[in-house]
Amino acid sequence: MKKNYSNPVGVSKYTGLLLTSPFIIGFLVFILCPFIMSFLLGLTDYDYSGSPDFIGFGNFREMFSNSEFRNSALVTLKYAAILVPLKLIVSLFTALLLSLEIKGIGFFRTAFYVPSILGANLSVVIMWQYLFTGGGLVNQLLELIGFSPVSWYGEPSNAMAIIVLLRLWEFGSTMIIFLNALKEIPTELYDAAKVDGCGKIGSFFAITLPMLKKTIFINLILQIIAAVQEFNAPYMLTKGGPLKSTYTMGMYIYDEMFVYNNVGYANAVSWVMFAALAVIIAAMYAVSGKAGRSVR
Repeated sequence: MKKNYSNPVGVSKYTGLLLTSPFIIGFLVFILCPFIMSFLLGLTDYDYSGSPDFIGFGNFREMFSNSEFRNSALVTLKYAAILVPLKLIVSLFTALLLSLEIKGIGFFRTAFYVPSILGANLSVVIMWQYLFTGGGLVNQLLELIGFSPVSWYGEPSNAMAIIVLLRLWEFGSTMIIFLNALKEIPTELYDAAKVDGCGKIGSFFAITLPMLKKTIFINLILQIIAAVQEFNAPYMLTKGGPLKSTYTMGMYIYDEMFVYNNVGYANAVSWVMFAALAVIIAAMYAVSGKAGRSVR
């Protein structure tokens, strides 16, 4: 006699829906509804008082003629173009070092990962801010080795460097992804390369990098998304200065929303940022797919 496993005793056809209902309700209430409302508000003129006035795409037309919007977009692109490659290179290099099986390597793996956990902590950002003040530890060390103190917050390039260094210091999560991918590479490939007379540098370019192609792509996408949405570091460290050289799109949206009460305009800007990210990522996936097919 065959047993019927398609509908076990006591299991209703609505059980699956019941079990997934917390996620469905959370998605509808906290993700989908705000997502739709944000777009609708972007089509209005609203300042927290009265009812929103529908103006169509007026906010979108206004922002592209706004010099502050263009400046914040350029600053964000510059920040992402500097930080993302540096973070990927540092993360990969550190992961290669930490992939070595030596005594005490677990301690170093933990130590390099900890900054990623602490990076969102407000106290860490404040500590970083004071490190680069006129009489801060960084300038004190520079004076000890014979260099003049640097005006970290007075020069646009220096202010950008402070923010990049803070986020670069938090490379632990990216490093962990690389480290796990490195462990998946068969050691037989390196043994065969060694037999063929290929050195460590040659093996890196011939074996390691090609095998990490997908992991590099994933980390690249994640870091671009994080960099384009940057807000906390420039807001806490430089307030967008000097001369708005670190004034990112995240700060621009925040000011329009909570300082100037331009709710509709701020939501329109956030949608432009979302659309730009979507286009960039879609283009990267398209290029990656074509490259993969050409290799085959």
